[in-house]
Amino acid sequence: MGKILSSKELMKYISKMNSDNSVFQFSIPGKGRFTLVLQEEDEKSIHMEADENPELKRMLKESQEQYENGRGMSTKELLKSIRL
Repeated sequence: MGKILSSKELMKYISKMNSDNSVFQFSIPGKGRFTLVLQEEDEKSIHMEADENPELKRMLKESQEQYENGRGMSTKELLKSIRL
């Protein structure tokens, strides 16, 4: 178990992580023990997922058309519209 004394030191360990070296256990004095696990990103793009799923493709196209026609809504507007 490694002992980390600075954020720079922690970043050094993180930068060396890969699929063969994907778990790092360390302690930070005064905080406790930690286990850091590298989970590789799924490189599948939303475009590829839409090509595989016709329903998703239809929903994305419909959403884009509505946005382009000015029928979009901000998160704030959406939350305001569903408040009880």
